[in-house]
Amino acid sequence: MEQKVHQGRNVKRFREMLGIKQEALAFDLGEEWNQKKVSILEQKEVVEETLLQKISEVMKIPVEAFQNFDEEAAINIISNTFNNHDHSSPQFASIINNSPSFNPLDKMVELYERMLQQQKEMIEKLEKLIQDK
Repeated sequence: MEQKVHQGRNVKRFREMLGIKQEALAFDLGEEWNQKKVSILEQKEVVEETLLQKISEVMKIPVEAFQNFDEEAAINIISNTFNNHDHSSPQFASIINNSPSFNPLDKMVELYERMLQQQKEMIEKLEKLIQDK
């Protein structure tokens, strides 16, 4: 039985990881958006390609992340990697990579810097809204 990727749930997961509220995402998506519409979007199993592209631009996350991220598969790989102490088994040779090609700390710093930049942009937008009123 093949598990389908739930694109709306992935939008929600990445939004929450970045600390973006539904209201803020709605604001960035445009005037026709509101918190309730974002909530409904996050319940959709399949999200339209053009909308995913717009969300991708707003959140600065590749469209493929929303289309392909499968939490269960990721958990299974992590579980097999960290819970199996028998590293001699050939079936785990392709899963376990003791020397990743990237530095996880660099990725965390990159994500943190992106989150800070998004917060600064949000503050600037809110300040502009306040000034306009």
